[in-house]
Amino acid sequence: MLKKTLGLALIAAAFVLAACGTAPAGPDYPATRKADQVDDYFGTKVADPYRWLEDDNADEVKAWVEAQNAVTFAELEKIPFREKLRQRLTEIYDYPRYSSPQRVGDYYFFYKNDGLQNQSVIYVQKGLEGTPEVFIDPNLLSPDGTIRVGLVGASNDDRYMAVSRSEAGSDWSEIRVMEIATKAELPDRIRWVKFSGAAWRGDGFFYSGYDAPAAGQELTARNEFQKIFFHKLGDPQENDALVFEDREHPLRYVGVDITEDERFLFLTISEGTSGNELRWRDLKAKDASFKTLVPGFANDSGVIDAVGEAVLVYTNVDAPNYRVVRVDPKRPDKAGWVDVIPEQADVLRGANAAGGRLFCSYLKDANTKIFEHTLDGAPVREIALPALGTAGGFYGKRAETTLFYTFTSFTFPPSIYKYDIASGTSELFRKTEVKFNPEDYEARQVFYASKDGTRVPMFLVFKKGLVQDGRNPVFLTGYGGFNISEVPSFSPVRIVLLENGCVFALPNLRGGGEYGETWHKAGMLLNKQNVFYDFIAAAEYLIAEKYTAPDKIAISGGSNGGLLVGAAMTQRPDLFKVALPAVGVMDMLRYHKFTVGWGWAVEYGSSDSEEHFRNLYAYSPLHAIKDGVSYPATLVTTADHDDRVVPAHSFKFIAALQAADAGRNPVLIRIETRSGHGSSSTKKAIDEAADEFAFMFRYLGVDVR
Repeated sequence: MLKKTLGLALIAAAFVLAACGTAPAGPDYPATRKADQVDDYFGTKVADPYRWLEDDNADEVKAWVEAQNAVTFAELEKIPFREKLRQRLTEIYDYPRYSSPQRVGDYYFFYKNDGLQNQSVIYVQKGLEGTPEVFIDPNLLSPDGTIRVGLVGASNDDRYMAVSRSEAGSDWSEIRVMEIATKAELPDRIRWVKFSGAAWRGDGFFYSGYDAPAAGQELTARNEFQKIFFHKLGDPQENDALVFEDREHPLRYVGVDITEDERFLFLTISEGTSGNELRWRDLKAKDASFKTLVPGFANDSGVIDAVGEAVLVYTNVDAPNYRVVRVDPKRPDKAGWVDVIPEQADVLRGANAAGGRLFCSYLKDANTKIFEHTLDGAPVREIALPALGTAGGFYGKRAETTLFYTFTSFTFPPSIYKYDIASGTSELFRKTEVKFNPEDYEARQVFYASKDGTRVPMFLVFKKGLVQDGRNPVFLTGYGGFNISEVPSFSPVRIVLLENGCVFALPNLRGGGEYGETWHKAGMLLNKQNVFYDFIAAAEYLIAEKYTAPDKIAISGGSNGGLLVGAAMTQRPDLFKVALPAVGVMDMLRYHKFTVGWGWAVEYGSSDSEEHFRNLYAYSPLHAIKDGVSYPATLVTTADHDDRVVPAHSFKFIAALQAADAGRNPVLIRIETRSGHGSSSTKKAIDEAADEFAFMFRYLGVDVR
């Protein structure tokens, strides 16, 4: 072991010593070997000289990572206010954070983080007036605090709780079971689970699982043949009953849910991140098989609840803004559907049943509105919210009389409200206290025209008294994909930006869900370039309106947002001063070959198709890098346990950028250890934010206060 470690260190040192020089003001980057790898896509030859960086288990790659981090952290250490930012972020993070309570029989569960705990602790108490007791403290499970736990389902007799456990930021999880009253952990262990809850029936539960991956390939191998199993308490996992598998379609997600009375089991099948099929099974019928409820895969549908012999379904079938319909499972043809909540002008972003009522959450220009209905759709009331912002919650069983919801906005820290169903009144249950004065800041919503004239909304947050003199630093971020809506929310990290005079800008790009499926489709597949046009137009608007200038704009985004930043900085390098792409999808020709990347083909298209190859190749950040161009100061961030967007995307992108860049701005990569597709602990989140902000402020010329 010592010899291997020493060998890696020597290789890393050799990388640094053999570094090829860049522009005079920049750092010396580690030399990155180019291999003679060329692929033929429908007659187009595409070089992939950094293919070898995809093997993160190889010694050469490990040495390259070590050398890149050495250069990056040496540069970060030169920034005089880096530690000051870390201290302020630590201070602003240090406040108690709670989740809404979840009732299970006589008990209430909630998450709480005292402030700087690496993971939130799960508490349980008997009744709302009971004394909270620790149910699970994940901070005690590993020395570095990178084991996460989550509640994934309580048994219907309120006796047991299924708990997921994941390590170092990986999407892989293990399901365990605890007895609620005694807090005792049972010996049950369910491994190789991803994206699954626990749907209880009697003395066991249904879950989604994969076969164990090959040793050494746990974080990179493509995940195939997800299956549904039933686990009976006390049995070893190898005895779990196989409930559903599809050997003809290895690249599908499958998940199950069950009605509160344990009568109906619903199976959701999807070929990616959008579009699904719903099937159902009557568990009271002998030898019943799954039957189709809503055929796939052109639309999105989800079961809300069963009402008698019928089922309430939330769907965008013939309703791009979504609606709720009542379906008879025995006669599921669309002609027999009955509208319970018809499609509206505003998008219905969610609907759930609790306390015998139906709660519908709408978005109006990305702000939440909540309406309560009876289960047959009759309107009861609109639930008054404290201000424009975002609300979520209203979950519970049919017998509940009290529900909880959380409200937040850009300057309104999350507050939890208790809602009385009978009277329709809300009462503040728990207020968040943060070390800043929200009255010092202003949130504004503006609208601008994209390249094709489409009207796009954008949120702006800044310190009151801002002067539009064209010299304000701007932190422009976005996502634009997967039907995800960017809505007002509070972030302690953002306060540090605002304190230092930054304008926080969040456009609601096409590809998201802010205006329903029509808005989503306008930014996916062959329309993906619209997302980048929307983002670029946001920057141009901020310049035209004298908020800022190109040398004062930093762009940031993670995952699909990392792709956004990569595309924007390669298409318009002149428009931005700093780029912060995090865990981004940078190689659009090969993303589908790793872990669950295949599931994004419904959003992006795949290079296996000639039409989609042409489209992907045109904007793929890795392939859009050009020699001799001056790119923005760039800090790419990724992590060694990211098994969603594997770090090879970021490795190949920065290698190509370092080789091609002709400017004086540094282009660096920061590679976190024991972390995944998001910081695996509070400490890592603070450290990464401090480094990103220090880098950004340095090259925007901000005098950090």
